[in-house]
Amino acid sequence: MSKEHRPLMMRANRLLGAALVEHNLVKIENLETANEKLIEIVATDQPRQCTILGLLAYDMKVLKEDELLHHLVESEGVGLVDLRDYDVPEEARKNLDLGACWATWSVPFDREEEFHFVATAYYLSPAVRAYWEKQLGGPILWFGTTLEGIADYLEKHSNDPANAPKPAAPATPVPAAVK
Repeated sequence: MSKEHRPLMMRANRLLGAALVEHNLVKIENLETANEKLIEIVATDQPRQCTILGLLAYDMKVLKEDELLHHLVESEGVGLVDLRDYDVPEEARKNLDLGACWATWSVPFDREEEFHFVATAYYLSPAVRAYWEKQLGGPILWFGTTLEGIADYLEKHSNDPANAPKPAAPATPVPAAVK
């Protein structure tokens, strides 16, 4: 993860963890243990592993991702989306900031008129919502999704040859000045 996105990733994880405790989805002791593990993982520079939610749900098994999604639907009024079954328009894919998506576990995946559609596994993190609201500059319709859904989409997107960095154009020779 780039140094540019690391503070966002840390803030997103910290505030998600606090919200999970606040909503009684995890215990503070479990969050503290997960935070210690997260610090170790961040040093390895593996974006797919840098997730407090992943540590709590899949490593420590103290939270089920399905329970979090149920909470989002029931308590927060957030819809759900599976990006594997969604035909993401090229417009939404072409300027995707992969670093910001990994840092926030979120993907802007469509736009209808002035509304942006964002899929996220981190809806409960105020840092994530504030970041995307600022970046997109318009109203957002939020959709909950799984960590796996976000990771698979981002890895597929980053491996798509159409999204590879373009090689620099060769320097155009400057014609010699006419005397």
